[in-house]
Amino acid sequence: MAIYIYNSLTKKKEEFIPLNSGQVNMYTCGVTVYDECHIGHARSLYIFEVIRNYLELKGYKVKFVRNITDIDDKIINRARQLNMDWQKLTEKYIQDYQGLLNLLNIRKADIEPRATKHISQMIRNIQTLIKKNYAYVTSSGVYFNVKKFNTYGKLSNQKPDEMLEGVRIEVPEEKKDPLDFALWKFSSQDEPGWESPWGRGRPGWHIECSTMAIEYLGETLDIHGGGRDLIFPHHENEIAQSEAITDKPFARYWIHHGLLTINGQKMAKSLGNFVNIRDILKNYHSDVLKLFFLSSHYSHPIDFSWEKLKDFNKARMHFINLYERLNSVGILKDKKASYVDIEINSLKEEFFEAMDDDFNTAKAIAVLFKIVNTLDGYFVHYKENIQKIIYGKSTIEDLLKIFGISLEIEPIEEEVLNKIRLRNKLRENKEFFKADKIREELKERGIILEDTAEGTIYRKKI
Repeated sequence: MAIYIYNSLTKKKEEFIPLNSGQVNMYTCGVTVYDECHIGHARSLYIFEVIRNYLELKGYKVKFVRNITDIDDKIINRARQLNMDWQKLTEKYIQDYQGLLNLLNIRKADIEPRATKHISQMIRNIQTLIKKNYAYVTSSGVYFNVKKFNTYGKLSNQKPDEMLEGVRIEVPEEKKDPLDFALWKFSSQDEPGWESPWGRGRPGWHIECSTMAIEYLGETLDIHGGGRDLIFPHHENEIAQSEAITDKPFARYWIHHGLLTINGQKMAKSLGNFVNIRDILKNYHSDVLKLFFLSSHYSHPIDFSWEKLKDFNKARMHFINLYERLNSVGILKDKKASYVDIEINSLKEEFFEAMDDDFNTAKAIAVLFKIVNTLDGYFVHYKENIQKIIYGKSTIEDLLKIFGISLEIEPIEEEVLNKIRLRNKLRENKEFFKADKIREELKERGIILEDTAEGTIYRKKI
């Protein structure tokens, strides 16, 4: 089946057809490395990892670029605040970001370019814009002339007056229009800077992304992604400068994810609700956080609370308990089904229908729980249903790979296994009182025994 994506540019769901058959060029805006990554960053990183995984599963060769902004006013201001060299600051938080990817089991992008390594390319693009009359030089820097770009506002679908309300305007007297944005900012001697034809300075934020996207993916991208908060002005400005440089569409499909709040409020250190990802991972497996993200469509806002994580920890335990059941009957590893189970296969098709429909993870993860429930039913007569169970296990493993969920289980202690074996013998000998005593003892230790028609299976208590 074809994949359909809601395109923020056209404001409608469209069939996904890349420029080159079988190849997808995808760019997303990465982190600005001036502070630790928070849970909002984690959602963005994870959403595009899932999209990348799914496109690959559908047979596409994905070239994925996610930039690192390592020069920016926020970086300069934070370095001053900490009385720290700005380059040491960025190196520290690049390491933090890369460590976070490892903790979340999210792959690095194929290319993760750093802005400071592409200054010459940015200067060249700014020169092109000046030559084509899209940019002009002032005493404070080089600015893009928004009025020269006739379709400015096509992504955010805003009128100029609405745009002025949504952007912080710093208006030097020489600026031709309040909406004109900086391509190059002149630097004072105590600020980082690079030599250019117009004077020592540093690039504006917007030109960084356009330059690195074009450098590695070509003049027209298949997919450009980021948070909904980047639509204006960042992505709007990217389109304007990129299309002015190349005279070609910058990106065919724009994917924007919803924003994350904390207990209904915007996350901010000043509000005391800043949630560090490492604090979450001290208490919960990364799969719990992923299930939380998957529970809402990527385009929707999502509200975080610690109470919700408790619920998603229980949800993860349903998968874990399935694997413990599989382990208890000796079919956890290296087993392949000899035939396709019709009921599981129907649910598998339902999963793909959900993901083909604009990567609807909320519906897809609900289908996975249906598969778990179906397998739970098969365990009542597990010997009779062994091939169905093996097929279901293989299906769940394949589908969970898209979500990067690992389902690691802790082995049951040998002492516990011995008690289960002893209880089985006691039941065979009809010594049910002693058998029940072992059952209650294990229950207190968090081990639940399930007596089926064909034997006892075990799992941990949810």
